[in-house]
Amino acid sequence: VQLQASGGGLVQPGGSLRLSCVASGLASDSYSVAWFRQAPGKAREGVSCLRPGGRTYADSVKGRFTISRDRATNTMYLQMNNLKPEDTAVYYCAATRSGLIVSTCLRPNSYDFWGQGTEVTVSS
Repeated sequence: VQLQASGGGLVQPGGSLRLSCVASGLASDSYSVAWFRQAPGKAREGVSCLRPGGRTYADSVKGRFTISRDRATNTMYLQMNNLKPEDTAVYYCAATRSGLIVSTCLRPNSYDFWGQGTEVTVSS
């Protein structure tokens, strides 16, 4: 399985970005996917995940970020609106063939496959 993330960039506070992640070799109806981020000097944190039972979001992004998936193209997206300076980080997509549950969906060690990361900078 290979994951290729893209879509990062520099945006002003209040702006929007859409991240994309193309997955190859992940032909499973029960897999889970997620977006994580890591700011300088901080641990990697779960942002949002899409699992067989639904979507889960970190409290810090609820109402602003939306995760989605296009099964036809094996592409996952993270639509980020009303961006804040504290959203600045490298964003990573991740996937696993397991159907995760709410309590494990935002944990980095739940995932087997990772993309290379795309940098998001929110600054005026």
